[in-house]
Amino acid sequence: MNLIDILQTLAIFCVFLFSVILHEISHGYIAYKLGDPTAKISGRLTLNPKSHIDPFGSIILPLTLYFFSFLGGPKIIFGWAKPVPYNPLNFKNFKKDVIKVALAGPLSNLFLAIIFSFIFRLNIFPQGGQEFLQNIIYINVLLGVFNILPIPPLDGSKILVLLFPKGKEHWLFYLEIYGIFLIFILIFFLWPIVKFFVYLIYSILI
Repeated sequence: MNLIDILQTLAIFCVFLFSVILHEISHGYIAYKLGDPTAKISGRLTLNPKSHIDPFGSIILPLTLYFFSFLGGPKIIFGWAKPVPYNPLNFKNFKKDVIKVALAGPLSNLFLAIIFSFIFRLNIFPQGGQEFLQNIIYINVLLGVFNILPIPPLDGSKILVLLFPKGKEHWLFYLEIYGIFLIFILIFFLWPIVKFFVYLIYSILI
């Protein structure tokens, strides 16, 4: 890995960090709009990285996965910021509002991807700038698609709340404790399936 590769890695890491932070802020903002002030009181509705960085999920894991791509591994950069806290008991409609808060994160990433897709299509930057825009689009499509999968603790798993009997919806939050193991299985064994949908959306935007 030469100096250019290192600088490129740092730039992509910064894009990733901003994307996951915006992802979490979106959760908190929608929760706030739906009547829950937990994220605001906790000081999490801010773009300050110090409020959101998780040492493993925001730094160690994404950089490790990205470096593996240089060794012939899948082109994947994945991780997370510290989850923004919210109290679903403050929602007027528990099930629907939990889903709205959950989908806010992935949709924010896909929205970013669409915005930068428009900028990319203007073709106003030199080759290096255009390639950087492609990386921004790819990272946000990847985060959006991955997080919308219905596997705890990913955001898409909140759709499962509709399947629980009334009064038992909290079971979903207990499942999230063990879901991290499913995520690693997904990354290393089911990546081809995820990759198909990521590249399908990515190819539409590029």
